[in-house]
Amino acid sequence: MEKENNKTKKVCFPHMGNYFIAFKEIVEPLAEIISPPPITKKTVELGTRYGPESACIPFKYNLGNYIEALDKGANFVIQAGGGCRFGYYGEVQEEILKKLGYEFEFFKFPNDYNFLTLARALQKINPKVSIVKILYSLGLAYFKIRAIDKLDDYVRLNIGFEIEKGEFEKTFKLFLKDLEKDKKILSIRRTQARYLKLLKNIKLNKPKNPIRVVILGEVYVVMEPFSNFNIEKQLGAKGVEVHRHSSLSTTIHDLFFNKRVMKEFLEKARPYLRNDTGAHGTETVGLAHHSAKAGFDGAIHIKPFGCMPEVNAMSALHRISNDYKFPIIYFSFDSQTSETGVKTRLEAFYDLLIMKKQKNEQR
Repeated sequence: MEKENNKTKKVCFPHMGNYFIAFKEIVEPLAEIISPPPITKKTVELGTRYGPESACIPFKYNLGNYIEALDKGANFVIQAGGGCRFGYYGEVQEEILKKLGYEFEFFKFPNDYNFLTLARALQKINPKVSIVKILYSLGLAYFKIRAIDKLDDYVRLNIGFEIEKGEFEKTFKLFLKDLEKDKKILSIRRTQARYLKLLKNIKLNKPKNPIRVVILGEVYVVMEPFSNFNIEKQLGAKGVEVHRHSSLSTTIHDLFFNKRVMKEFLEKARPYLRNDTGAHGTETVGLAHHSAKAGFDGAIHIKPFGCMPEVNAMSALHRISNDYKFPIIYFSFDSQTSETGVKTRLEAFYDLLIMKKQKNEQR
């Protein structure tokens, strides 16, 4: 009987990288999940057609996801919000979807990010599920997020140097498939350890001093490969060691320890910033300054078109680039961004890094 009651609510939530596996863990005990199709051009076309022109690209991707899931029968929409104007988009998305004639309930995660508050909010989806069970599902999701990020980070640093092309991607896909089956924290940890060992056994041809690039910017377009035309994959194919701080693990950590984390990033950003820019702009400047001092070869700054926190960070990034002779390339993404244009500029940036490195080695 309880199973039947759970199925009366058919829940959907948007895609973001590989984290759908973890998000499913939270919702599965509460209701039936209606997964939107994988993100395609159709997704952003739907979001662009029905969303405000001034809205950023994450808004449009999420709106497109909701429309596709509602068309598949979803009747309950979950939205997480964010630390910038995206945190206010939920109400706009709800109004747009209801004007389109969809009948559904809308659930927005509370801004008070602690596990008990989240569990109590989630219980409203299905009051018959205990807080203890919801807390456990949150724990499973958290450990799956950490496992995904741990292995993803290793792949990002080394995929450009594998001898047998495709080994990293094949192993990582198998990892995700097995991780999805895990229903205990201990089994998640075992799967993580087993596949990390497999990844580390992949043979590499990696130079002692490879080109190192750090990816900076707004979290959604950084973490969702489709939205940035798989920049990390393009860099890996060129033999670049790719570094990225932003992940869902670090985002969760930063939410729980906001004041301390913000203080740390402001310290790293000085003297280029005196005050917090909002959202992840301060993090962007702090990490750029840290990377320039640490001897990285360059940085890639990516953001949605019109993202104010990242726009505010750009003047500081320009000064860091000039002061440290540290190349930074800037990409703004919207529904009109050309994949060919991004690829061409990325190739030119890579050529610049190669020439700069060769010049430095000749000194």
